[in-house]
Amino acid sequence: MQYIQIGTRAYFRVLVSMLLGSLVTFAILYSPQPLIGTFAKEFHVSPSSASFIISFSTITLAVTMLFVSLLSNAWGRRGVMSVSLFVTSVLAMVSSFSTNFHLLLAARLLEGVSLAGFPAIAMTYLNEEIEPRSIGQVMGFYVAGTAVGGFAGRVIISLITDFFNWHIAMFVLGLVSLLCSLLFWLYLPKSNHFKPVSISMHHWADGFRNGFANTRLLCLYLIGFLLLGAYVTLFNYIDFPLSQPPYELSQTLIGCLFVFQLIGSWSSVWFGKLADRYSRAGLIASGLGMLLVGALLMLAGNVVFMIAGMILFACGFFAGHTVASGWVGKAAPMRYKAYASSLYLLFYYTGSSLVGWSGGFFLSGFGWNGVIGMIIALIVITALLLLYVTRSSRQERHGSEAKPTAL
Repeated sequence: MQYIQIGTRAYFRVLVSMLLGSLVTFAILYSPQPLIGTFAKEFHVSPSSASFIISFSTITLAVTMLFVSLLSNAWGRRGVMSVSLFVTSVLAMVSSFSTNFHLLLAARLLEGVSLAGFPAIAMTYLNEEIEPRSIGQVMGFYVAGTAVGGFAGRVIISLITDFFNWHIAMFVLGLVSLLCSLLFWLYLPKSNHFKPVSISMHHWADGFRNGFANTRLLCLYLIGFLLLGAYVTLFNYIDFPLSQPPYELSQTLIGCLFVFQLIGSWSSVWFGKLADRYSRAGLIASGLGMLLVGALLMLAGNVVFMIAGMILFACGFFAGHTVASGWVGKAAPMRYKAYASSLYLLFYYTGSSLVGWSGGFFLSGFGWNGVIGMIIALIVITALLLLYVTRSSRQERHGSEAKPTAL
């Protein structure tokens, strides 16, 4: 069967459906981020402990994705993604009734499990159904959708919390997500290129073993780990300096500042298009440059520079993630693409959990400057990994050109 072509009605339905799925997944996943300071005060816990609200969901999401790929290969992409979105929406409403910190953490842990069904399969669905020469552009739109979801969740929960409380905010977000889940199920085109296979632990283990065996892929996984780790660290703790002198911004204003993060996310669409024509290594390097400048602007002590830094940092992150995730799909052999994508996302969300949590110790020990110093160190390490991937790709290409042609 033919692939879905850009500009067709089916292509439009895919984009709308992916936006709806991203709204549900990433709104629920990251909506508590602006409230970490609120949770720390209300439940009398440290900033690093309060950040478990995010970390518990992302770490269970990362681990569960390894097994979701096994189920989707047997049950189909569309069905697994739809169930994931429905269950997550219901759990979000249930979590709003939490009366203490431990109950909230338990609910967020379960949400992480249910959330895994969408991001683990969305990338595979797109690689299977969209024409290959346009996958970079489509991946850019998908990543932009994840940013829209994260932004919407943060703003909705901040506004409603200021007017009422976080319990009502979480319930309303879950209710809106339930409606979006229904629309996703009705609107997403069925898979035409999916071929079901029986559940086999041997094939599952073989797929992930091969995903780990390629050093270049492993470095790309680590780049994803560090990119999201740096990004989540920044936005986990940015409400601490902004809510204190000299800024003293309200929860609503802090939540609305994430609109600048949304502006930066459009770089994913732009860089996704560029990735189909230019060097991926050069594009990721450009993203790292934006991350570095954005982080340094956060040290200026002026709200205008803080906003400029947020925009640049978001641009750099979404650019790097879009290109790196697309590179994984290109570099992995055909039969192992789903496993390679799952491993990339495993590292990606593990970075969110571990690095984002670690940032709380830098905040407690060294203040906001310590958080920025940690982020700069992560950017430098990412640049070194990118250098290795670039050299490895060149050697592989030159080695291929040097092989004698068969007569």
